Amino acid sequence: MTAKASTESNVIVDSRREFSAFVVEKTEDKRFLRSIATRSLGDLPDGDLLVRIHYSSLNYKDALSATGHPGVTRQFPHTPGIDGAGEVVFSGSSRFSPGDRVLVTGYDLGMETDGGWGQYIRIPSEWAVPLPSGLTTREAMALGTAGFTAALSVLKLQRAGVKPGDGEVLVTGATGGVGSMAVSILAGVGYRVVAATGKVSSEAFLRSLGAAEIVSRRQVTEGAERPMMKERWAGVVDVVGGETLAAAVKAVRYGGAVTCCGLVGSADLSMNVYPFILRGVSLLGVDSVNCPADVRLQTWERLASDWKPRQLAEMVTEVPLSGLEEKIQLILEGGITGRVVVKLP
Repeated sequence: MTAKASTESNVIVDSRREFSAFVVEKTEDKRFLRSIATRSLGDLPDGDLLVRIHYSSLNYKDALSATGHPGVTRQFPHTPGIDGAGEVVFSGSSRFSPGDRVLVTGYDLGMETDGGWGQYIRIPSEWAVPLPSGLTTREAMALGTAGFTAALSVLKLQRAGVKPGDGEVLVTGATGGVGSMAVSILAGVGYRVVAATGKVSSEAFLRSLGAAEIVSRRQVTEGAERPMMKERWAGVVDVVGGETLAAAVKAVRYGGAVTCCGLVGSADLSMNVYPFILRGVSLLGVDSVNCPADVRLQTWERLASDWKPRQLAEMVTEVPLSGLEEKIQLILEGGITGRVVVKLP
C-alpha cells in the first residue's frame, strides 16, 4: 500500500510504518515456528479500513491457526487472531472515520487474512461493526467470537420457542469460552441452566455464572446407546459435537431445540431420526463467521446491554503477545477456563 488518504479527515498512512505482531512461519521441513516479529503496514492485505488494534482474544480456532492446521490457515507467514477491537486509523468507506471505535469478528480475519494478534489489521470495511456504546474495546474482546456465538445460540433457542419457564437448558463444554458465555447469558435472562463439564474443579466458577446444576460429561451421555433417552432438556446449547450432541438431542423434551456450534468432541454425528420425527426436536446450526450484518449488529447491541454478562470481568484472563504461547497449548489441551484477552502493545 502506498501512502495516501481517501478523504481530508484521513491521515496519511505510510506503508513503511512498523508494528509488532505474533507471526507463524512454516519451514521447508513443514514445521511451524511462532514468534513476536516486526512487520510493516505494507505487509498487510488489501482493504479499505485500517484499524489500530487495542485488544484481541484467544479462541480454539486461533490455536489451530497458530499450530498450522490446514483447515484454518494455509498461507504463511501469518498472524492469527479471529477477533479484534480498536480504533480506525484510515477509512476508504463513508461508514467509518479515523478515531471511530470498531470491533471485528469472523469472516476471514485470522484465517487467511492477518488477524488481531498484530497492532494493525487492514480489512474490508464491511467486516467491521461500530463498537456499541455499552462496551469498551477490552469488554468487546472479553466477549469476542465466543460471546457472539453464545448470543446467537440463545437467540436461536428463543426464536425456536424455548422460554425460561419451559424447563432446564443444558450447556455442554460449559467452562470454555462459548459455553461459559452461554451459561451467563441464559441465567441472566431467567433460564434454569444445567452446565456440563469434564472439569470437576470448575463447579464454583460455573455457579458464579448462574448455573443451577453441574453435571459431568458421563451424566450427559449415559444411556446414549438407546434410540431415545428420557426427556429432560427444554433446550440445549452444544459446543462439543459428536457423542455429546447426539445424547443431548435424544434427551430433549417434545418440541424442544438444540443449537450446534462446535466440534471439539467430534465433527461426526451418529444417531437416528427418532427425536426429530417423534418428539419434534429441532437441531439448529449456529454460524458466527458469515452471519448477516444486520443480525451481527443487533446481537452486539444485545451483548452491550441486557445480555452483557454481569461477571464479565471475572471470566477473563489478560495476556500480552508474549503470553500467548503457553495459552495456545492450554486451549488445545482443554485447559482454559473462561476467556483469554490479548492486550496489544
